[in-house]
Amino acid sequence: MPSLVPPVAGEREGLLGYLAQQRDVLKIAAYGLTDDQVLQRPRNRSVEDYESGLRLESNEMSASALGRYDEAATRTEAVVGGIADLRQAIPVSRGVPWYPQDIEAWSVRWVLLHLIEETARHAGHADIIREPIDCATAYQLMGQFARGNEEP
Repeated sequence: MPSLVPPVAGEREGLLGYLAQQRDVLKIAAYGLTDDQVLQRPRNRSVEDYESGLRLESNEMSASALGRYDEAATRTEAVVGGIADLRQAIPVSRGVPWYPQDIEAWSVRWVLLHLIEETARHAGHADIIREPIDCATAYQLMGQFARGNEEP
């Protein structure tokens, strides 16, 4: 797994390439951890309440969660591959408090850029969470992955 996106021939390839790279960095945060380590719980009760629907439960295994993540990535690439024009409008949902009320639609291009931004943000969070477990960070784990030549 290279730490940089290879040169790209076009915009769509570049957007999907950067998204895939950020997804890999996010997934690598779990590389080599046991399921018990992945299920590490936050100490702050209000954070725990908020994140209860966003984390693995004790009956879920990290491998199955990463498999579902890969399936979502594959579906995203297929959908984007089927859209002829990245300027295509995607309506902005109404009633979501953090969405702007003065915008009718985002372009597919904007949605992809936002997805890259959010994935990169969460990859950083995963790196921060991983480091106290065993002092490993994304670049160290990429090196281990490259030497072991197995999927993160």
